[in-house]
Amino acid sequence: MENANLWRVASALFLSGFATFSLLYCTQPLLADLARDFRVDAATSSWAVSATTAALAVSILAMGAISEAFSRRGVMFACLTLAAFLNLASAAAPRWDVLIAARALEGLALGGVPGVAMAYLAEEAPPARLGLAMGLNVSGAAFGGMTGRVAMGALAQASSWRIAIGALSVADLVIALAFLLLLPPASRRARDVERMSAGAHLRAWLGHLGDRAMVSLYLVAFLAMGAFVAVYNYLGFRLALPPYLLSQGQIGLIFLTYMVGMGASSWAGALADRSGRGPILILGAIVALAGEALTLAHPLWAVIAGVATLTGGFFVVHSVASGWVGRRAAAHRSHASSLYLLAYYGGASALGSAGGWFWRAGGWTGLTGLCGAAMMVVLGLSVWLARVPDRVDVVRASKVAAPDTADTG
Repeated sequence: MENANLWRVASALFLSGFATFSLLYCTQPLLADLARDFRVDAATSSWAVSATTAALAVSILAMGAISEAFSRRGVMFACLTLAAFLNLASAAAPRWDVLIAARALEGLALGGVPGVAMAYLAEEAPPARLGLAMGLNVSGAAFGGMTGRVAMGALAQASSWRIAIGALSVADLVIALAFLLLLPPASRRARDVERMSAGAHLRAWLGHLGDRAMVSLYLVAFLAMGAFVAVYNYLGFRLALPPYLLSQGQIGLIFLTYMVGMGASSWAGALADRSGRGPILILGAIVALAGEALTLAHPLWAVIAGVATLTGGFFVVHSVASGWVGRRAAAHRSHASSLYLLAYYGGASALGSAGGWFWRAGGWTGLTGLCGAAMMVVLGLSVWLARVPDRVDVVRASKVAAPDTADTG
């Protein structure tokens, strides 16, 4: 792939990551407002995020399979457009159950974007540039998550949460069109489009689950994303209480820390291409743990610094792990990507909601205990993964050794 075309593809997938994360997490800074307006508690309000991530996790498996038989470009565009319309519908929801239903359907639609994007990049990007390209895609997700959250806070304070969600939905419809115009209509490596049977899909998924390293990467995704989302889900509740008493707009500004994630993901992807994925994955886990510990401090500047550090560490982990999955999958990359993202968003839903119980029982200390334990397991898995030979290197070594074996008779 030529550099110009690679940057065009990376730009389009940057936009897809932006739209996906801005739609997925636009309700996160509004949880306190939703809890008040619909008269639900903090743990229940988290379902405005968790219902979407849970539905997305389920949808990813089906969408990964569908993209094997249809145009990846077409699947991503259709899903982005439908998700934006459903988000618009959630802005007009008259009751809590209607809002949750709209958000869950939105998650089903969004399932056709992140996993398909990972598979597209794994097929199209040269191996030496895959980490950089995947890092740019994750940067788009970070930028979308940041912009959506900050804009939601500011717009909700100036008008209402309904207007804020509606405005974001319209903006993402425009982004979906820009994505369609940017992404090349045909890939350089034309795929033989075939309709796989249900059994073939199952064998593809089971094949990846039979690889211990791949399963470890899926666990990294589940735990790291779960811990990350749990912190952001309940951060607004903490900062709205004494001694901080921050307004909705001020809380929204905390999400500017996503800028750290944008830079960290691109840096980590490029560095992993040069220095190896294992050491960078370990570094990301350590940084995330340090950030979580720092949020336990009471001064506001320390809390913000801790959240920024956690964000940088998390995006390093995600950028490296997601690129590693695409690199390690010898075949059926969309199936490998869909399993990764099933774990990723499953963690966001499971730990994101479970965090509410820890918040209610033990306050911020209890929540940090849950998230810190999850990241400690991520660190352990990262150390183990750093010792696992890259499958590509193993294949190359076997090819080199094969003639010698044949000569010995």
